[in-house]
Amino acid sequence: MSAVLGATAAGVGDGGVRAATGPRRDGGAGRARPGSGGRVLRFTALVLGALLFLFPFYYMVLGSLQKTPDTSLGGLVPRGSNLTTANYTAIGTAISLPHALFSSGVFTGGVILCTVVLGLLAGYAMAVLEFRGREALFALLLLVQVIPFQLLMIPLYVLVTRDYGLSDTYLGMILPFAINATAVFIFRQFFLGLPTSLFEAARVDGASELAILWRVALPLCRPAILTAVLLTFIGPWNEFLWPFLVTKQQDQQPLAVALANYVSSVAAAADNPFGTVLAGACVLAAPAVVLFLLFQKRFVSTQLGSGVKG
Repeated sequence: MSAVLGATAAGVGDGGVRAATGPRRDGGAGRARPGSGGRVLRFTALVLGALLFLFPFYYMVLGSLQKTPDTSLGGLVPRGSNLTTANYTAIGTAISLPHALFSSGVFTGGVILCTVVLGLLAGYAMAVLEFRGREALFALLLLVQVIPFQLLMIPLYVLVTRDYGLSDTYLGMILPFAINATAVFIFRQFFLGLPTSLFEAARVDGASELAILWRVALPLCRPAILTAVLLTFIGPWNEFLWPFLVTKQQDQQPLAVALANYVSSVAAAADNPFGTVLAGACVLAAPAVVLFLLFQKRFVSTQLGSGVKG
């Protein structure tokens, strides 16, 4: 009798298991999976979007290498008989390209150095230190970003050239861009995301705030520094109006100003004005494009907790 009951229970148990697991397998098999058609459509849309955004760069490079401008649809295909580097040679001889690149490098490097150092100090103070009016100061910092630079250009020009006597100097070009509200905001938000235990432990060990910033915060904020550098680089590298106002000597003018003077005065007399202008645009855009391609994967870092042990 017990054997019969055991067999019956085993059969019921097996049936229950089969009944419970059977529909689950059927449901799993019948569940709709995303088809490959959606992936193909998304991939096609991304490829078309990439080609749409890359086309101006392709057309700029191709036009800068043409002997004679070809604005027809057939001109979109490069032809060996119509390719030359004479446009770049013409620019290099007309504007003294090494001097222009050196001036742009000094101007951009000085702005980046001041922006990173001052932004790092200000961002650390607004995120870590406790003082009265900190939130009001941060709100004022955000308000400064709303004010256009052109509105302050005339008083800045009078202050820098007449009062300070910094016309035709690199310091006169760098000074108005020495502090960047965007960089301060980046560093502040980064430091707010760090664990407060890092700073509290350093204070317990007797470290000063500058020592905490140098030994604790700075090694962790390399992604923020890189982001601030990349975002700051574009502004001074492409800046035209302010260096044009404060510099009159050609050996002090950055590349953007030198190219603008060349396009407005000399390029019309060139053999291929269209190609010469595009060659100048390629020279101006190339460093920024290369910089972003090299460091685009390092904008965001999620390893903020790597400095916390235990």
